[in-house]
Amino acid sequence: MSIVLTPFARTRLFPRNARRNTIQDCTAEEFECRLNDDAPLKVLDGYASFCKLHVHRNWTSTRCLTAPITEANRHLLRSAYEARSSAELPVLVRWFEGLDVPVANYLLVILYDREQLAREGTPIEADWGVVGCLYTELPEEIPMAPITMMRNALGVDEGGSGVPLDPAAYRRSVAFWEQNANWRP
Repeated sequence: MSIVLTPFARTRLFPRNARRNTIQDCTAEEFECRLNDDAPLKVLDGYASFCKLHVHRNWTSTRCLTAPITEANRHLLRSAYEARSSAELPVLVRWFEGLDVPVANYLLVILYDREQLAREGTPIEADWGVVGCLYTELPEEIPMAPITMMRNALGVDEGGSGVPLDPAAYRRSVAFWEQNANWRP
């Protein structure tokens, strides 16, 4: 099985200007090699048949992706309308600023198979392409953000995957994201 970083994941996980809330201590090439050379601790099924998550123990100083919202840190929450790329419409996002989060114990690499990536206009030679990565305390998937679920349901033309919205999964996502937020340095 072969794995490559997609251009989308490369720019989000390894931006030109390094940030504390992205993958640390390795280059995109080293990350890709590690995924191909080291077997994951376990493989989780993703939200669709074309999606898998490879769970790896964190070998970097990458910090957790999210933090719980508490009365002590609620004042650090910020929000804005942002797009993930110039081709997508901006959506409302929320994050912490000025919060110190712990180093993640696990990296959950989100993979799409070659056929799905071709449908989305990102052909790859490898079997699987990295589309994202979750940095977590536990070796478990955190729910996809509600807006990502909606974007996926809108289809490929809107930056999604074309997977219909699952109301039960959406409610679980809302329950998690009401209590947690991403962070930025």
